[in-house]
Amino acid sequence: MTDGDIHSADRRTVLQAAGTLGALFGLSGVAAAGPGREPGPKKEEILVGVDDSVSDAEGTVEPKIPNNAAIVHANETLGYVAVEFPENANERAKENFMQNVLGDRDIAYAEENATVEAFSAPDDPQYGQQYAPQQVNCEGAWETTFGDPDVTISIIDQGIQYDHPNLEENMDDSVPDYGENFAGSGSDPYPVSGGEDHGTHVGGIAAGGTDNGTGHAGISDCSVLSARALDDSGGGSLSDIADAIQWSADQGAEIINMSLGGGGYSNTMDNACEYAREQGSLLVAAAGNDFGGSVSYPAAYDSVMAVSSLDETESLSDFSNVGPEIELAAPGTDVLSTVNWDDYGEYSGTSMASPVVAGVAGLALSAHPGLSNEALRDHLRATAVDVGLPEDEQGDGRVDADLAVNTDPDEEPDNGDDDDDDGGDDPGEGEETATVTDTLTSSWDSDCWTYGWQFDDTRRVVIDLEGPGDATFDLYANERSSCPTTSDYDHISYTWGSDEEIVVEDPDTAADLHVLVDAYSGSGEYTLTITEYEG
Repeated sequence: MTDGDIHSADRRTVLQAAGTLGALFGLSGVAAAGPGREPGPKKEEILVGVDDSVSDAEGTVEPKIPNNAAIVHANETLGYVAVEFPENANERAKENFMQNVLGDRDIAYAEENATVEAFSAPDDPQYGQQYAPQQVNCEGAWETTFGDPDVTISIIDQGIQYDHPNLEENMDDSVPDYGENFAGSGSDPYPVSGGEDHGTHVGGIAAGGTDNGTGHAGISDCSVLSARALDDSGGGSLSDIADAIQWSADQGAEIINMSLGGGGYSNTMDNACEYAREQGSLLVAAAGNDFGGSVSYPAAYDSVMAVSSLDETESLSDFSNVGPEIELAAPGTDVLSTVNWDDYGEYSGTSMASPVVAGVAGLALSAHPGLSNEALRDHLRATAVDVGLPEDEQGDGRVDADLAVNTDPDEEPDNGDDDDDDGGDDPGEGEETATVTDTLTSSWDSDCWTYGWQFDDTRRVVIDLEGPGDATFDLYANERSSCPTTSDYDHISYTWGSDEEIVVEDPDTAADLHVLVDAYSGSGEYTLTITEYEG
């Protein structure tokens, strides 16, 4: 590391970097604080999140919006509002608003309300024998339990045909219409068209009727909630998904399945997933269908189990995304399940693999009802079976219902993996750490550090900052041959206080890494640690 001093400018007027989830979309026009907003794109909306210390998100943001904009939606539980601009507003107006609102200490973030889409099959379905329950050894699990109806799996997706002959007996009747509608008018989550069967297919995989003499066999007979957050086209807004996650957790859903995603990181979605995790829900999501691309959000969040897809031979499905976030693999190619209306079909996608894991989670929790969501997550990983794929393709292995149900969670199963690796945080074979300690003397003081890469094949770099408790220091990083500034950077971490962390997966090592430590307020000694992991 070498030290060079650099001074910041235009502090706190930066636009926080936020990835989008799919294409942006059109005008909502409905001011509602709960379910029932108009479905589809909402590209004219900006989501503004407030600091955890703020109790009234809408009242805090309202005075800060321009005259031509309006708050059309608020979620006080997650602490954000949706601000709608006119359809003819230019992008500069929205960018200026995001930059300006970030100057307020009560504002945590501002980001576009992006589209989240269902992961549809990458090619035409192929018909064949049902194999998914057999591949994950459901027969052994079913000897113990078909699933406890007191265990609830919430399907955040398109609407579920809840009167389907092979679904109606497992629908959760604790709420009206077996769920809630977040992607259209009214509260009924029933599909609005025959083509809206992604949710019905996903629900049938996780908990279609089993051992009932009707149709296919779902993974479990647990109860199903339908949280309709995607419209009949398969798209939905980021805020609708976030609201559905919060609602599912508040209904007490032990397991939440999300066969949807796309794009980059979102504060709103991250907060919603973290909220559900803290409420006790296990979140499971599809890795994405970009033919080997990186794991999509929300699957990539730390609070969510990312699931890749296997075919009938237990090879990685050619469409499946891969990456270090993958925790489990499951069958996702040509999976038979329910479709609208009262019918059955085979679909392919990581969308199909995710509910297999959700269903197995339901079986495991039925057999071990005392498990917390985190203990259940660990148990599913510990009982997974190594099918011979790299870790970034299968995680800890292919989910196994027999082992998950019939293994004591306190015992380590023989899952065919001779490694002692417990699937922890170490993402590679080698590790190099560099640490430096220095002092920032006042606000507006900053240091720029340069780090030279140690490996030819670096998989991850973690940048940690520990500073004084009575100051606010922020952290910036560039994967290029220049020091970042507070208005020009590749990565940022800034919260109240002086402890920050940036994690970069598969960094660009063509140039040295440049890291800026900036004092927003206060002064004192800090320690900067950079840990590089070999691929």
